[in-house]
Amino acid sequence: MCCESKRRFLLLYATQKGQAKAIAEEIWQQAGAHGLEADMHCMSEMDKYNLETEKDPVVIVISTTGTGDPPDTARKFVKKIQDKTLPPDHFAHLQYGLLGLGDSEYMFFCNGGRTVDRRLQELGAQHFYDTGLADDCVGLELVVDPWIDGLWLALKEALQLQKEKEGMNNAVSAVSSSLSTAPHVVQELKLSSEVQNLKIEDEGARCSDNLSQKLDDINLVAPARDAEPSLVHSVPPVSQSALNIPALPPEYIEVEFQDTQDENPHLSSLTSEGTTFEVPITKAVQLTREDAIKTALLLELDITDTSFEYQPGDAFCVICPNNVSEVEKLLHSLGLSEKGDNFVCVKVKQGTKKKGASRPQHIPERSTLKFILTWCLEIRAIPKKAFLRALVECTSDAGEKRRLQELCSRQGASDYTRFIRDSNVCLLDLLHAFPSCKPSLSLLIEHLPKLQARSYSVSSSNLYQPGRLCFVFNVVEFPASPCRPVSWKGVCTGWLAELVAPLLHPSKNSQDTKGESSSTEKISIFPRPNNAFHLPADPSVPFIMVGPGTGIAPFIGFLQHRQKLREQHSDWEFGETWLFFGCRHQDRDYLFKDELQCFLENGTLTHLKVCFSRDSSTAEVAPPKYVQDVLRLCAKEVARVLLKEKGYFYICGDKKHMADDVSEAIVDILSMEMEADKLEAMKILAMLREAKRYLQDVWS
Repeated sequence: MCCESKRRFLLLYATQKGQAKAIAEEIWQQAGAHGLEADMHCMSEMDKYNLETEKDPVVIVISTTGTGDPPDTARKFVKKIQDKTLPPDHFAHLQYGLLGLGDSEYMFFCNGGRTVDRRLQELGAQHFYDTGLADDCVGLELVVDPWIDGLWLALKEALQLQKEKEGMNNAVSAVSSSLSTAPHVVQELKLSSEVQNLKIEDEGARCSDNLSQKLDDINLVAPARDAEPSLVHSVPPVSQSALNIPALPPEYIEVEFQDTQDENPHLSSLTSEGTTFEVPITKAVQLTREDAIKTALLLELDITDTSFEYQPGDAFCVICPNNVSEVEKLLHSLGLSEKGDNFVCVKVKQGTKKKGASRPQHIPERSTLKFILTWCLEIRAIPKKAFLRALVECTSDAGEKRRLQELCSRQGASDYTRFIRDSNVCLLDLLHAFPSCKPSLSLLIEHLPKLQARSYSVSSSNLYQPGRLCFVFNVVEFPASPCRPVSWKGVCTGWLAELVAPLLHPSKNSQDTKGESSSTEKISIFPRPNNAFHLPADPSVPFIMVGPGTGIAPFIGFLQHRQKLREQHSDWEFGETWLFFGCRHQDRDYLFKDELQCFLENGTLTHLKVCFSRDSSTAEVAPPKYVQDVLRLCAKEVARVLLKEKGYFYICGDKKHMADDVSEAIVDILSMEMEADKLEAMKILAMLREAKRYLQDVWS
């Protein structure tokens, strides 16, 4: 089909970390094979499209960030469509399909997409295709792949309906009566999508050359002897299947090595978040005993000479590098060990087929190769299927090539989930497992995402400790696995732990300086204010804090702030404060034990409830193990604070293994104390959330 005859649709994406953009680019690439042309734009490029006058179907791919917010690139768009003066038929002419990305580990799943979807509906826009909500917790591709498969039929039917409405094509008049209304089309699309998905297996061998590959086109190797599949071995039916593999992403980056020397960019150029601050680490304390299962550290930063401002409950981000040894291993795998300190120029490849190709914003135009691999690229990122597809072309061994094809294919979806996604496999693991794979540097720049700054909750009060900012973290550890012979520490927590080792274990020569390091290490940070997770504006309002493990961090800041306010305003009325804390062992990882006792003694903290999940007990009645169990024991008091005294409830910590259980406990408490059914209790909890009186700062 010639380019002129292809039917157009508008393709918008809004991304935070690049996933939505990558999916939009996949849709753009596939469109041509279906006789369609995608006019693709980032949602922030509002000067390049106009939904008020758009006549063609619109496809939207949008992610979610923070606590259910649209991504930064969608903020202006969302603000514009949320204008309350817009009439209910503002977008009555618009037909669209929306794919939302999210993570069900978090409370407001896909809320970025849901917000846009809901508002477009309120303004009269019509779905031409059912909304898809993809879950990063179980694998985006489980929804994304079939959603894209069904999109083409839906688009063609929507365009056909549009032709009929515009009277542009009389040749379809015989069909138009069966497609006379948009709702009828949607019902047909639902059925068509289901049929299309059921036919995927049958159509595998008939797909176009760039999406399908038959067994006899591949040099097959002898089946692996292992009865069980692994990262490098497959078993029937995957090993004997014809494969539907993604289209090969077009190359678009060119890297030139240069002889000239220069300065590397400043770290502040790596973020678009506004002002960054380079601040010294003035103190480091290990909060856990050496034999604790996890190592928790407290770091204190000196922000005296900066304009950095924060409130207790806020978060901030640390700009961190990749592990030095991993960067060296990657350089070795690329055959560039001798060129790490050479400057490179990164630019768009001339004649690339990638639409709107540009140098990624997180890659400097000129810097050393080592700078790019250390500070710019997330080399531990789980590789997307498009990256695996590109790596196929860099692999010489037939067996390894086939396995990579399987892992990025539709038939190998469960293997991809099991051996790539769930195993946290990264590029280095793949290069170790598939030694004949020799990717280029430009390929890595095209496919590896930006190295993200890591976010931490503030654990101090500027009122209590002027000029100081404290935070607490566990040093994350990833054990060795079949595809990774050595254990890893977290990218940022491992780096910070190594950075402050001299402060934690000062050498004998440094004892004269009273344990302070002679050369103070500095880190780059930028603020990430939290709009809701703050102390009640009215100090007389009571509040409950639930923070097991390092989840206690922001509440130390709360209590420090409250103590200082009590000292400065003795005539004020202060509400009661509750803290529920839990850890494994009382004598190994009871964080801030002494500080909490002081808060209790001076009246800043009214009630302290603690539990220890791994300590044995000789008591006749076993003590509660987890914070949700302790909450149930205090049901009447919790209900009183929330219902009668209009108090606040804060949770900080692990979502999957704690916050959800706490929410369930609160529902049970409300149900019991109100003598209401569970559904009514859930409505009350939803109202508390809506009123910003039930607040969470959680991670997965």
